[in-house]
Amino acid sequence: MSLRTRSTRQLHLSKTRKVHVGWIVLLGALLLTLLGVEAIDTTRPSTASRQLALGIVGFGIAFVVAFVPQKRLRQASWWLYVGGLLLLVFLLIPGVPDSIVHPRNGARRWINLGVTDFQPSELLKIAFVLALASHLRYKEHYRKFSGLLVALCVALPPMFLILIEPDLGTAMLFIPSLIAMLIAAGAKYRHLVSIALLAIIAAASMYPILKPHQKDRIHALIAQVQGDNRFEQTIGYQGARAMTLIGAGQVAGVGKQEAAELLRANHLPEEHNDMVFAVICLRWGLLGALGTWLLYVILGIGGIAASLGCKDPFPRLVAVGLTTMLLAQMVINSAMTIGLAPITGLTLPFISAGGSSLVVVWLMAGILFGIAMRRDPLMTREGFSFTDKG
Repeated sequence: MSLRTRSTRQLHLSKTRKVHVGWIVLLGALLLTLLGVEAIDTTRPSTASRQLALGIVGFGIAFVVAFVPQKRLRQASWWLYVGGLLLLVFLLIPGVPDSIVHPRNGARRWINLGVTDFQPSELLKIAFVLALASHLRYKEHYRKFSGLLVALCVALPPMFLILIEPDLGTAMLFIPSLIAMLIAAGAKYRHLVSIALLAIIAAASMYPILKPHQKDRIHALIAQVQGDNRFEQTIGYQGARAMTLIGAGQVAGVGKQEAAELLRANHLPEEHNDMVFAVICLRWGLLGALGTWLLYVILGIGGIAASLGCKDPFPRLVAVGLTTMLLAQMVINSAMTIGLAPITGLTLPFISAGGSSLVVVWLMAGILFGIAMRRDPLMTREGFSFTDKG
């Protein structure tokens, strides 16, 4: 290879750096995971030990994926997206043996791998962001309305299939990420408004396919806002128990032992999983809630800062999409726990007990770390246009 060829190639290679904002993402993820282990340990010590082990596994996987070249992620994006959709279809095929797809509370979300269960919708969250970023990196895709329609069509199939499982909470996460990535890409404002309205209409049109218990939870929330407590012993029981326990935590919390006793006395369902934020509020009070949100803000700042450090469209959009996905999930889970949104069964990232859910959020953290770690090649072009011309 000639010296000239070698020098030209170097202009197109990214370099790594030791000091970068990815460490902020890593710190936020690590502290949130440890907080989750301690919160779960309030009532389920054995589950807390498993959570810690899964957190270590997730950290290891994040470390590996951080060093995967972004070119490889881009090349694999559509394969992962299509593969994720096929797995969602597989979950819904009638006649699949219960030993492979075992419904839980009427939901078909998990594939039994023997040693653990795998939730395809969790992996599809990452695949969706990668595929959408791969599409939006071209100017003709984010500056033309037809290109944005394709972006909307990328979001709708996973939303529809996940909603059928049913999993309303996860399905709700795709729209915020879609809108955030369109904004980051530089979509024209008039196109952006149109796509946002179409996305909202498409999401609302899926209401008829909701399961009866999902519609009942929406009705229970409306009744609660109106001061009607007739659902508190039926479909609204979980939400009512959560808010009672949150109130008991007051400003500084009640401590571990008393929190465990109150949780047993109030029979809060899924206190280690969907409702773990209520446990945090009970043990550490309002200060614990604010501290938890602060950790997510720190993680979000790291993710957005990683995106701002990129000229290359693909990693920049990926960073925006994944950060939005994590923060939107936190907001929805917190809102449903404190009674501002219907209960959807959505986990709190890094904190709720889980297998594939915890590993996948660590995968997201690893990708964000890898984006922040790399410098753009010297020959990288600017990938975005925010003016309304062209």
